Amino acid sequence: MTSVPSPAERFAAAKARNRSRNLELFRTDLRFDLDPFQLAACDSLDQGRSVLVAAPTGAGKTIVAEFAIWLAMRQPTAKVFYTTPMKALSNQKYSELVSVYGESEVGLLTGDTNVNPRARVVVMTTEVLRNMIYADSDLLDDLAWVVLDEVHYLADRFRGAVWEEVILHLPTEVRLVSLSATVSNAEEFGDWLQTVRGDTDVIVSEDRPVPLEQHVLVGSKMVDLFDSSGAAATNRVNPELLRLVGGASRSERNGGGHRGSRGRGGYHDRRGPRTEKLHRERIAHMLDERMLLPAIFFVFSRNGCDQGVRNVLRSGLSLTTVQERNEIRETAEYHCRTLLDEDLAVLGYWEWLEGLERGVAAHHAGLLPAFKEVVEDLFQRKLLKVVFATETLALGVNMPARTVVLEKLEKFNGEARVPITPGEYTQLTGRAGRRGIDIEGHSVIQWSDGLDPQAVASLASRRTYPLNSSFKPTYNMAVNLIDQFGRQRTREVLETSFAQFQADRSVVDLARKVRSQQESLDGYQQAMQCHLGDFTEYAALRRELSDLERTSVPGGREASHGARAERQAAITEVRRQMQRHPCHACPDREAHARWSERWYKLKRANDKLVQQIRSRTGAVATTFDRVTDVLLQLGYLVDTGNGEATVAAGGRRLQRIYGERDLLVAECLEAGVWKDLTPAQLAAMAATIVYQPRREDAPGTEHALPRGAFRPALDETLNIWSRLDDIEREARLAGSQPPTPAAAVGMFRWASGSALDDVLRTLDLPAGDFVRWSKQVIDLLDQLRNAGDDDLAQTARRATDAVRRGIVAYAAV
Repeated sequence: MTSVPSPAERFAAAKARNRSRNLELFRTDLRFDLDPFQLAACDSLDQGRSVLVAAPTGAGKTIVAEFAIWLAMRQPTAKVFYTTPMKALSNQKYSELVSVYGESEVGLLTGDTNVNPRARVVVMTTEVLRNMIYADSDLLDDLAWVVLDEVHYLADRFRGAVWEEVILHLPTEVRLVSLSATVSNAEEFGDWLQTVRGDTDVIVSEDRPVPLEQHVLVGSKMVDLFDSSGAAATNRVNPELLRLVGGASRSERNGGGHRGSRGRGGYHDRRGPRTEKLHRERIAHMLDERMLLPAIFFVFSRNGCDQGVRNVLRSGLSLTTVQERNEIRETAEYHCRTLLDEDLAVLGYWEWLEGLERGVAAHHAGLLPAFKEVVEDLFQRKLLKVVFATETLALGVNMPARTVVLEKLEKFNGEARVPITPGEYTQLTGRAGRRGIDIEGHSVIQWSDGLDPQAVASLASRRTYPLNSSFKPTYNMAVNLIDQFGRQRTREVLETSFAQFQADRSVVDLARKVRSQQESLDGYQQAMQCHLGDFTEYAALRRELSDLERTSVPGGREASHGARAERQAAITEVRRQMQRHPCHACPDREAHARWSERWYKLKRANDKLVQQIRSRTGAVATTFDRVTDVLLQLGYLVDTGNGEATVAAGGRRLQRIYGERDLLVAECLEAGVWKDLTPAQLAAMAATIVYQPRREDAPGTEHALPRGAFRPALDETLNIWSRLDDIEREARLAGSQPPTPAAAVGMFRWASGSALDDVLRTLDLPAGDFVRWSKQVIDLLDQLRNAGDDDLAQTARRATDAVRRGIVAYAAV
């Protein structure tokens, strides 16, 4: 006999059918079927849960975010914010979404650009969302979903804290779609998300959508890195490679321990015959003959990237057809149509265009943004065949290739040459293989004398890419959070950060329990309220009486009489105080007392938990305490007693100042140090605040600094920095490097109307670097407009207009 489903079972089945219907409707518009991890993630979203999706580059994580947008757009008012770590990614995603939903439904906020901010779907950089949260912006109304694309940027030591701030402070009803590259501790990160956000599913896929074939180029011979014979052990080095580079590894020849050393350069074994390395243009030609283009050559220096293009041009190699060359020229001319003719020669436009037409280009941070946009566009359209790029491309826009070439397995980290990590190798080779185009991707390691085959194989076979927090409290963060939550509550929030979670996972659980129990305490306290007086005070007298009555009298028989009399007197006095207390006459006294006892027991348990938290590894909260002490000392916060503080007038200004030198800027505004500067001088001062030289030996320009009010303002700015540095070190906070005027002269000349050629020569910077620093100057000037007095705000506005011209204005579009 068939059993009849219960009402609950029928409801669950109907709900499941509805979820399935949503997903099926979404899939009907797709040109491809969804992978299992995509289906699992979309199903979680359909159930109203947050997700963390960790999958390799090119696996199709963004389809999960697109489903969240699709779900929101089926509701009358729900909104979605799509955040990315870079403006270029934001611009790219904005264009993609406009093509689907139309310009009226999609907005873009990147700091430079403000397009339709009240749209249903808004693309933005993560910093913009963080600033919205702190400002309690009304744009957050009706927000249903937030997509955190490239959430592994949380590990970035300069900007990573922004991701944690967003995750911790978004309204609890907002669901997160966190998209990450493959990381080895996705479950740990997911556990933290579950702890601080609730209902979060972790979906991990380690399957590359396009299999990766790994090769080594020894001289002009390309061989597989791993043994491909059926009987070979997994990840065993190809015997042919061992033969080519000098036989078995030293550990195998010695029959024992490996004595080769990675050394300063990494993976060295100092043996074997010398191998003649193939030039870049010959490698490109070889890949072309083997149908392995397009290719990305990862070169760990900008000069190396530019030199790679020059090598190909000098060789006469051309990789494009006549029709492709015509398309390339049209695209380049369209994107660069707003650049001034006199700037084109300065920017090396004609040589760059010749490279493009031959199918080759460079891609690095020193490249003009307009040029990078063209390179990315042409590569995605399969018109460019070879790109020489720095490793930043591996973390950037969508540019998959058929082949990735690694010239070296080491890079300069700013201090020394160090081996690349397995995680970096995974990121770089993740670009190999275009989904829907290639049946397999290829990575090619160019062999260098002294490499150890076993170490190279180990590097290529490991998949460790841990996600580690870089979170630390800043002055701006402190005043914003204290203004919203108060000092103690902020301290508790920071104890739930991923940084603290990793340092001591139990602290997060304890802090969450404290917050949960605090809600119960508030409820108990409400229930024991008495209309006649303070029942907490009355309950304390009852407990004191109970304790006295239970206390035994110490001492011998002679001492006990006096002690008993003393105790009896104390009992009598407490009873007298109770009887005189207003709450003693309350008809609901005993009911209030029962709630009071519950409150007291839970309060005592909660206090023990708080003490446990303080006794554990409280590095984040300790740093916050030190930051708060500095702000109290300088008057940005006011101590209100009981461990609390309020934000003073100066703190209100600091709330609107972001960046590594937030406190220095606030102090300079407080002291009026910059009030007499002209717009060009203020731009130069902003450059002094934000600029960080790439090299320690940056040329001195003090003799050419702007005259007039600038020099005394600079002297006073440096004096304020020195005073702050002393205060910070006394508070046991890490100090900071002094501001450098190395970029001040060039920025002053640019803001005064000088030609691009003159400014780039003065700064000794590539055009791309100049544009990047100019954008940071504009960001700071915008903050001065919001935080400074009326006169300085006017100067900052004129300074912004003076900086935002020419190639800087183009890059802001």
